[in-house]
Amino acid sequence: MNRKHKNFLMAGTFAVGSLSVFYFMPMLFAVDYTAGVEEKKNAQIGSEMSTPPVKREVVDGGVVKPEIVVTHIATPNPLKGVYMSACYASAPSLRAKLVKMIDDTELNAIVIDVKDYTGTIAYNPTDPKLSETQGTGCRVKDMQEFVASLHEKGIYAIARVTVFQDPYYTKAHPELAVKRASDGGVWKDRKGLAFIDVSAKPYWEYIAALAQDAYSIGFDEVNFDYIRFPSDGNMKDIAFPWTKNTPKAVALENFYSYLSQTVRPSGAVISVDLFGMTTTNTDDLNIGQVLERAMPYFDYVMPMVYPSHYPPNFNGWKNPNDHAYAIIKFVMTRGADRAAADTTTVEHFGGLRVGTTTPAVYTKDVYSRDKMRPWLQDFDYGGNYGPVEVRAQIQATYDSGLSSWILWDPANKYTPSALKP
Repeated sequence: MNRKHKNFLMAGTFAVGSLSVFYFMPMLFAVDYTAGVEEKKNAQIGSEMSTPPVKREVVDGGVVKPEIVVTHIATPNPLKGVYMSACYASAPSLRAKLVKMIDDTELNAIVIDVKDYTGTIAYNPTDPKLSETQGTGCRVKDMQEFVASLHEKGIYAIARVTVFQDPYYTKAHPELAVKRASDGGVWKDRKGLAFIDVSAKPYWEYIAALAQDAYSIGFDEVNFDYIRFPSDGNMKDIAFPWTKNTPKAVALENFYSYLSQTVRPSGAVISVDLFGMTTTNTDDLNIGQVLERAMPYFDYVMPMVYPSHYPPNFNGWKNPNDHAYAIIKFVMTRGADRAAADTTTVEHFGGLRVGTTTPAVYTKDVYSRDKMRPWLQDFDYGGNYGPVEVRAQIQATYDSGLSSWILWDPANKYTPSALKP
């Protein structure tokens, strides 16, 4: 781990028609599902608890007890991270290997699940309102101590929260769920997973409370994933009782605004995961995600630009997965250019129309290119990805004018040889 990084206290818009969109989206979910399978395989590995770093002692009823002092560290620049599932984090022997990899390489940050695709919370929250969603699967009982130990090594800790895909919460609160139009029952995607309606405000409060709680135990940043409408399943039999006729992109921007206003004041840095196509598309991909609508509300925007997830012939590449460098360079340059621009063709909250041109042009705030922080592919899907392909993506990120990146592998089996010492 390069100690100098430890600073404490996607020519023309690629038009994706319905065929292309629905071609690549199942690919995305194949990877998501792999994560679930891998986690279940490892769910029971490791039972010992790590020794927490003791900062001071407190007296409770005459008994001297160690107390973990919550600290936070500043966002590294550049940030170089990896993802760790809750199941990996719950097994000290496994997580120790991943932490050692961070120590031994240029990495300086880690993203840890606190609420994954199952909808259950992976640690013991301090907020009593969150207790009903504690699951019985992979649980990190010593999460606060683990985060504190990461800080002692100068490692930046990011809490990952999956948002609207939530089969656990929809079971308890079906009135907030996306419904079947035919009979009013809870709608499920092709994997049998239910979603909360994006505009269900009672759920907003729950997500904000979870984010604040994660920050309160030491996480430096909260990363929000699955902030979108459903993308696959029986889309002809779907209804949104809370969103109703509100455009999907507008409904999502309302939620973005709420998160920014409620979570940021706590001091937490917040980031959002978007489909990779958002850097080259200006429509909402039928899931509500538009790059310019997300940028004002998050400190970092994290497109999931995995080459394996782009459709055949994207930008002229027959098999995008064979072009790790070119894909990342193209899509992230486009995304960074859009961040740094002062106008956009995307209508959004606060944007004022400029002139009378067609298509319309709107003003937008100018952001640093480094607001864009990509998720990069370190997993085999549609082809083998080794050190050459992983490093090519990292270099393409730099050549796009960006400095930070995070590697994704749902199985947590990364490629250390792709990383610098």
